[in-house]
Amino acid sequence: MSADATLFPPPGRGAELEEGTTLTPRFDAAGLITCVAVDAATGEVLMLAHMNAEALALTIATREAHYFSRSRGTLWKKGETSGHTQKVVEMRIDCDQDAVVIRVEMGGTGAACHTGRRSCFYRTVPLGAEVSAAPALGFTGDAPRFDPKAVYGSGHGHDH
Repeated sequence: MSADATLFPPPGRGAELEEGTTLTPRFDAAGLITCVAVDAATGEVLMLAHMNAEALALTIATREAHYFSRSRGTLWKKGETSGHTQKVVEMRIDCDQDAVVIRVEMGGTGAACHTGRRSCFYRTVPLGAEVSAAPALGFTGDAPRFDPKAVYGSGHGHDH
């Protein structure tokens, strides 16, 4: 667990963890907690990312989404480069305090994904297909709202 996890009390156990009123997030072995961002107005799932204790604390304190980039190994504020910010209007934590859902209002063009789309979940997986046949993904019709190369440069990654 990362050293900054000490920003929060240690996780409780049993009923204390599941029914208590103290935020005691359970970070994984890499010091991260999973976060799902959804549109505050529509409930549409926009993205999945991870937070370390510092990102979680900053998100709570500033009401602006902060995440931890696993590929770059660094803290990042959503929209810092792109302008596609996420104002957090509500945060929920699950029963065993190892995942959060944030309801957000998107800034900029309203695109949460680094590909320029509204949602990172813009492809569908065919159900009932044989996985060994490498089923073809479908598209939801969520077209890019901006040119990622113009915003991030040619070497943009998946960390939004």
